[in-house]
Formats: sequence, C-alpha cells, structure tokens
Amino acid sequence: MVVGNFLIRRLQNNKNPRKFQNIAFSSSRGSVSVRYFSSAKMMHMTFYWGKKVTILIDSWKTDSWTSYFLSLLACLVAAALYQYLENRRIRLKLLAGGRRPSPAPEIRAPLLRWGVAGDKEKLGVKFAEAVLFGVNSAIGYLLMLAVMSFNGGVFLAIAVGLTIGYFFFRNEGENDALVVDNNSCACA
Repeated sequence: MVVGNFLIRRLQNNKNPRKFQNIAFSSSRGSVSVRYFSSAKMMHMTFYWGKKVTILIDSWKTDSWTSYFLSLLACLVAAALYQYLENRRIRLKLLAGGRRPSPAPEIRAPLLRWGVAGDKEKLGVKFAEAVLFGVNSAIGYLLMLAVMSFNGGVFLAIAVGLTIGYFFFRNEGENDALVVDNNSCACA
C-alpha cells in the first residue's frame, strides 16, 4: 500500500499536465489500480463523412470545404501517380527483357559474373527497377495510410485516382506481354 500511495503522489505531481489530465484511482485488498484518461481525441474506427479530417500527419488537417477538396485532389493525383510509376517500372522491365539474350543451358551465377560485358547495363536497369519499386511501394503504403483516416471522401478519391491512373497508364498492352509481376504492395 505504501508503494501505491507513492505512485499516486508521484502521478499527481507530474510536471506535464497535458499527459495525464484525469487520473482515476481505485484500491482493493491492499493493491492500487491507476487508470489514465487522456484528453486526446481518438481516431475514427469506422467510415465517416465530413470535411474535418487528418490525413497522414497532424499538420495535414482540413477544416474548410476548400482545404478538404484540395486534399482530396492531392490524394487523387497521388493515386494516379502510383499507377503511372507502376507502368514505367513494368515498361522498363519489358524493355530490359527484350535486350537480354536467351538463357544458355548452363547454370549461371549472376553475382559471380560481374566482369562480363553487358552486366553493368543489366545492373543499371536492375537498380532503376529497384528504385522505382521502392518509390512506388512507399507511395502505395502512404495511400493505404491515408485511407486509414476512415474518411469516405479520402477513400473515394484514392479509389477514383487508382481507377483513372489504371485507365490512362496501365491498360496498354501489359496483358499481351504476359508480364507476371510479383508486386507485394498492398495498394492496387
């Protein structure tokens, strides 16, 4: 009980009043239970409609219809950019695949054969593909986190942006090339 009383006094004398505004105490059978109630707002856990939304970071908050629609436009453009970059990465892979010679029947160890002519070009293309994949994955996950704001307008803006981006950038001949893409990104 002495330790519990010490803990209670310590919490009540805390120098940061924003951290613990309401402290509830209860004791039973010689033990002390302390519960903290923060004054911070909880984020939405269900879809809602409205102009007040926080997207990704605390400083990206909308409070007027103008800022809300500009934020929705930014989400739409980012989603279309995601599809555009995915198209560029697939095109790069197709172009690089057209220049590569057919594999010989022998087994090749790509990491051991860096001195062969043409390997530097393959390494450059592979590096460019990796950079595009990394940037595209980052954009995809940021879009996913923006959807997790649970605002219906943000969700629709991203879905429409992905659809527009797919229509303009991703439907031109990718299926004809039989590209099997191992895209691990959760967005689109």
